Amino acid sequence: MDDVTLTTDGLAPKGDGRILLLACGALAREILDLIKINHWSHMDLHCLPAILHVHPDKIPDAVEQAVLKHRATYDEIFVVYADCGTGGLLANKCETLGVQMVEGPHCYSFFEGNAEFAKKDEVFSFFLTDFLVRQFDAFVVKPLGLDRHPELRDMYFGNYKSLVYQAQTDDPELTKLARQHADRLGLAFERRLTGYGDLAPTLGTLK
Repeated sequence: MDDVTLTTDGLAPKGDGRILLLACGALAREILDLIKINHWSHMDLHCLPAILHVHPDKIPDAVEQAVLKHRATYDEIFVVYADCGTGGLLANKCETLGVQMVEGPHCYSFFEGNAEFAKKDEVFSFFLTDFLVRQFDAFVVKPLGLDRHPELRDMYFGNYKSLVYQAQTDDPELTKLARQHADRLGLAFERRLTGYGDLAPTLGTLK
């Protein structure tokens, strides 16, 4: 399992367990770590391509297709997507399908902790997770055309003040890379060691 594959193809389920976690490919490593640490043998993981993060309007239909494809194989399907820019469409789709999903507006919120994130006014902050630090070019530079037109940087990021790196792991190399991304965007740098945030207790309720 590598980041490029998770970005473009996602991760296929193994067909094991009673509960299928249907998630974004950007969360694969964290979810697999939690499954291993907690011995959640009743869970299986299926990740949709992480690049859907760039096209949130496509997420509800992709989730629906995956649920319909796999629901006969599992007792339960739990969607590990927050709203993720779908404007409530994903929540409506999940309600129609009769499946539950992670609470929160986006993964940055549940990694921080939804309650804690809601207290902060951070509209001028640009967020990265471990995965997005590693896949910065695929999710930020290329979709915005900054590789071809670096002069567009200030148009996109001129209203931001800081880049906040929400670290799931304590990795000095990732921190160094995240700081380089902040410098590239001309933003102040902040690192927060969030760990798994609300993800761990949320998945822990699935029995």
